[in-house]
Amino acid sequence: MPSTTDNNSKPKSMKRAKEWTAEVENLFRFQQAGYRDELEYLQFKHGVMIEKWPETGFVKKLQRRDNTFYHFSRRRECRDCDLHKVVVYGY
Repeated sequence: MPSTTDNNSKPKSMKRAKEWTAEVENLFRFQQAGYRDELEYLQFKHGVMIEKWPETGFVKKLQRRDNTFYHFSRRRECRDCDLHKVVVYGY
């Protein structure tokens, strides 16, 4: 995520993921939990630290808007058949 965006940024463009990357994996996890991306999660949760697996950098745990938690594996969870569901936003 670019550090040049401010905390109130809205996406200017969007596209579907075509291939798996670490960025797409983390976007998949945020979108599974009901958020657009890391920026929206931080806006909603007011700067809460995001737990990540140290080996991979993948998101480990996210709190949904209804205050339940999603716990994710340290391995890839976004299967190739789910790639078309991941939206990559441009700012």
